[in-house]
Amino acid sequence: MYQRVGDVAYKANLDNTFALAAHLDHPETAFRSVHVAGTNGKGSVSHMLASVLQESGYKVGLYTSPHLRDFRERIKINGAMISEAAVTHFIARHKPFFESHQLSFFEMTVGLAFHYFRKEKVDIAIVEVGMGGRLDSTNIISPEVSVITNIGLDHTQFLGNSLAAIAREKAGIIKSGIPVVVGETTEETIGVFREVAKWQNAPLYLCEEQPFPEYASDLKGNYQKPNLRTVVATLRLLQDKNWKISEASITAGLSRTVANTGLLGRWQQLGEQPTIICDTAHNREGLQWVMQQLREQTYKQLHIVLGVVHDKDLTAILPLFPKKAAYYFCRPDVPRGLEAEDLAAEARKVGLEGTVYESVTVAYQSALNVAEADDFIFIGGSTFTVAEVV
Repeated sequence: MYQRVGDVAYKANLDNTFALAAHLDHPETAFRSVHVAGTNGKGSVSHMLASVLQESGYKVGLYTSPHLRDFRERIKINGAMISEAAVTHFIARHKPFFESHQLSFFEMTVGLAFHYFRKEKVDIAIVEVGMGGRLDSTNIISPEVSVITNIGLDHTQFLGNSLAAIAREKAGIIKSGIPVVVGETTEETIGVFREVAKWQNAPLYLCEEQPFPEYASDLKGNYQKPNLRTVVATLRLLQDKNWKISEASITAGLSRTVANTGLLGRWQQLGEQPTIICDTAHNREGLQWVMQQLREQTYKQLHIVLGVVHDKDLTAILPLFPKKAAYYFCRPDVPRGLEAEDLAAEARKVGLEGTVYESVTVAYQSALNVAEADDFIFIGGSTFTVAEVV
């Protein structure tokens, strides 16, 4: 499975997904949806949208990836995870088909999610793209609105080596006549979105051209500001399509995203005295926001528990980290995890000094043992590093 082993599990076509949808009698046609793609922020945007729609009284499906602690985090209805029984029954019933067609982990999970949303008769599902867009298994839905948060250089081995190429892959979720919201653009990407939207006759809404919304969110990372603008623009389009979403529901939903949906790992505070923060940002664009926020904090000593995966471009991310910090290098417990010794060696090249630990747990506990009440502990570098702490 891609989450654990990387590129060997990636399938660059939708043949299996179409076959699975036909086998399941096309559950993707049984519910309305919002489709969310992008390099960073798509998880936060998806959870905020789900929270607001829940506050509006709708039965809301939410499909996201990856999970942190429990596979079932990927498939929720009104914040409640799919039951273990629903997962095991689905797999048992369809296992012969999965095996004969050699379906990937992600393909099976998408089929499970769409089947579950149909069975439970959700009013609407917020569906987050796994990677890219054009060839992602989720790209068989016909949504109310398509959303693309932003474009960064991530998963370049699959999506392309330029922002324009990656934008074109993610623009693959734009459907004929269906409005598309784009959260952030660059000179390289804006032309791509305009071209594809025009070709698909899809109304294009650029959030950077919209006034900043006057709403507060319980997601406190600075990087949530553009995500918030993207969410509100999407909600306005849903209102235009006669979805009943009041201002009170928007206010309540944005202020209760964590409580309503169970979102984890976004500038999440795990403790006080010392302050402990974790964040799943793992590419250059996401880490730029997080490191800027880290520089704004007040503390006596900064401790950073850092672990990454082996396919990460360390030359792009390590220079973003502060040199005045004690580093606790570790390896996330997945096959893709980069050995802590290799991470430490690369970190030393850019002036980051610290100690190698045998696991994330040991590294984190070591930071806790050393840190004083007015210190600051940050855990990050990978979704998997954060998962082992939360």
